Amino acid sequence: MSHPIPALEVRGLGKSFPIGGLFSRDSVRALHGVDLTIGRGEIVALVGESGSGKSTLARCVARLEKPGEGAILLAGVDVLKRDRFQASRAFRSQLQMVFQDPFGSLNPAHRIEHFLRRSLAIHGKGGHTETETQTRLEELMATVGLQADMLDSYPHELSGGQRQRVAIARALAVEPQVILADEPTSMLDVSVRIGVLNLMRKLRDEKGISMLYITHDLASARYLADRTAVMFAGELVEEGESLDLLANPAHPYTQLLVSAVPDPARAGSYDPIRRAQLRQAVMASTGCAFDRDPDQPCSADEPVRHQVGGPENRHWVRCHLYRPRAGAGGHALAAEPAAAASTQAGHPASNLPKKASA
Repeated sequence: MSHPIPALEVRGLGKSFPIGGLFSRDSVRALHGVDLTIGRGEIVALVGESGSGKSTLARCVARLEKPGEGAILLAGVDVLKRDRFQASRAFRSQLQMVFQDPFGSLNPAHRIEHFLRRSLAIHGKGGHTETETQTRLEELMATVGLQADMLDSYPHELSGGQRQRVAIARALAVEPQVILADEPTSMLDVSVRIGVLNLMRKLRDEKGISMLYITHDLASARYLADRTAVMFAGELVEEGESLDLLANPAHPYTQLLVSAVPDPARAGSYDPIRRAQLRQAVMASTGCAFDRDPDQPCSADEPVRHQVGGPENRHWVRCHLYRPRAGAGGHALAAEPAAAASTQAGHPASNLPKKASA
């Protein structure tokens, strides 16, 4: 039975960045109304193309960026209200982030021991004596599959996979409840990626750590994550159990992502005509698979998440009629119903399906 209070919950998170110079009032919307829940001991993958807002979401949740709106609940506590101006040490003890570049996140002037020892000291996790601290350092190295003698090494003396394991060990030093992993395997050789993924799964299984795994690699998301959420232009468009979602993608954008993955079982590894149709469905859709569904009515006023398949898969998809509005002044990533866009272009909206939610 799942824990009643999620490890991490994001409600209506929004973030805009100013553009156009110091005195400009223009902005671009990177996140809009993002809702995401991660249960205790659960791994959720966040997938999408570059620029879709995945890393911005992680940086907002980690308090490295200040959200413009919304709430972030960690173990049921709204941390934006509790720590209004900056993240507290208690927050950092509960949530840690593993960055994409393991070499860039480790100061080359220090030995590996320095990074782990400093984390233990700041958060008071190293024990009361030097012997206890040394024991804890060796335990951390063993947990991530590294030898204790590597504590004396510098980052450049380790491989990419080993450096990423050190970064994970540094995050584990504070005994967090949630880890945000921002594409932790994208800069590693293919031969060592599986080791890092297995390590993350082991931490989930043995320590009950919840994770948000950000990636553009659908194969690793299917292998590692319990659930997968698809982000497009700063909004979630589909979410569900990983195996079900990737086997039965319902949103055109998800279908476009899946179609780009090489699959020997698929007749024709690349169908440019089908992909062109999917792009058209994403950027200028005039219909929705759930339009006029009596059991799941669409809405012209607010977003609706339509259930796909059985409830056991927790698979939902956003209505296809809503899409990013390219070229909108100050809101290049805003969403707009397709029916409204057609009306502005001089086409009667009455000939289109009823407006549905995004």
